[in-house]
Amino acid sequence: MTPLYVQVRGFVARACAGYAGTPAEPQLRQIAGRLAEPLRVAIAGRVKAGKSTLLNALVGQELAATDAGECTRVVTWYRNGPTYRIMLHPVRGIPRQLPFGRLSGTLGLELGMAPDDVDRLVVDWPSPALRAVTLIDTPGLGSARAAVSGRTEAALVPEGDGVGTADAVVYLMRHVHGDDVRFLDAFHDDPAQRRPVNTIGVLSKADEVGHARTDALDSAEKIAGRYARDPRVRGLCQTVVPVAGLLASSAASLKESEYRAFRVLAAAPEAEVARLLTSADRFARAESEVDVPAAGRADLLARYGLFGVRLGIELTGGGHVTGARALSGELLARSGLHRLRSLLTSQFAARADVLKARSALQAVELVLRAWPDRTGGLLHEWERIVAGAHEFAEIQLIDSIRVGVVLFTTDEARDAERLLGAAGVDVPSRLGLPADAGRAAVRQALGAQLLRWQRRAEHPASPRDVRDAARVLVRTCEGMLLSEARAEVLS
Repeated sequence: MTPLYVQVRGFVARACAGYAGTPAEPQLRQIAGRLAEPLRVAIAGRVKAGKSTLLNALVGQELAATDAGECTRVVTWYRNGPTYRIMLHPVRGIPRQLPFGRLSGTLGLELGMAPDDVDRLVVDWPSPALRAVTLIDTPGLGSARAAVSGRTEAALVPEGDGVGTADAVVYLMRHVHGDDVRFLDAFHDDPAQRRPVNTIGVLSKADEVGHARTDALDSAEKIAGRYARDPRVRGLCQTVVPVAGLLASSAASLKESEYRAFRVLAAAPEAEVARLLTSADRFARAESEVDVPAAGRADLLARYGLFGVRLGIELTGGGHVTGARALSGELLARSGLHRLRSLLTSQFAARADVLKARSALQAVELVLRAWPDRTGGLLHEWERIVAGAHEFAEIQLIDSIRVGVVLFTTDEARDAERLLGAAGVDVPSRLGLPADAGRAAVRQALGAQLLRWQRRAEHPASPRDVRDAARVLVRTCEGMLLSEARAEVLS
């Protein structure tokens, strides 16, 4: 069977040929180009949620400005490129290249026009982290300036042509309260736009949840877990993970001088260090005999936050870690960034072709219906692809389970989501097996799942929605059995 992505790519190419010479051709060419691009992931959230800081952590470099300057009020794309370049795309007019330099570590540039007149900035930056995804940094939602929030909504909500800019979203929630949930409920008010499968929630600035104690991430993990289980949140994103973004961003570029400062602080009298760590203000400003001047302590605080400072001192004390590289790795591990990156890989990158194919089909459908006199057999082909794409059925079922449309038991819902790829699209992850599980264990688990969902689909007491959902799961199992059989033959 031809993979879905290949089918869609061929279909879009035929649509381009069918509409050659018409006003619709440029739009179709753009859709074809988007299929060839990396997955687009937007980073969104309320004002001051830490979006730019998280983006810097994901890229591993301090690129995005984190202050309240004019560039933070503009949608900015960060993509892998052969050379360093920044292009400004105005609302009206042709794009132009901007000169740039480094300002306090981040990119320093002048827009040369009001942010309201800028459609987007596109930053090309050679980076391994940007090969699989294009990251889209968005202005804060809930801004006092309606135009600022409007630019973010335009990047997340389908535009006038009905297709959103982003294929997937990382949504940051700074504090644990109902405001973010209420906003997302309103933001996704149209049930057709609810897509938990391509949205990950991040409890950002997670170190602040536990008052910057060294065990703050443990507290944040429990809170994020409760948040993820909230039925309102489950209908809007697949999970919520805690991340200390400032720590993650700075730890990636930890300097040898900073490591030495942490060592000096760790070796200082315990009572004096405890006094300094009573508050951020005292750590940065108080007079002390510790051989790290106030200016140096203020720099550490600005880079790592009080949580990172406390953790850095704890880790360097007693020989827990030695060397700047080791401390950098340990701080990154404690920041929560690794788990978020793993989710981006297992959920977004692994489903990239499916998510891009779905975005492309949505866009092409609008063209076909707007220009029906040129469709030929294209609309019929579109319907055939959409109806036959089991990958779409899996995504739709995950979303339906999460919003409570399918009345599975709690255990059934958990196991069904996992089987559909909610924890990873590889076969062992779908079956809840270790990554190195042997073929015998895989076949046994697959057989058990197939029998389970066949019985559920055929049980006379099962409601219709449950029977339909079980049939999707049966087909998923059958597809995996077929793939395993082919792999065994080839080996």
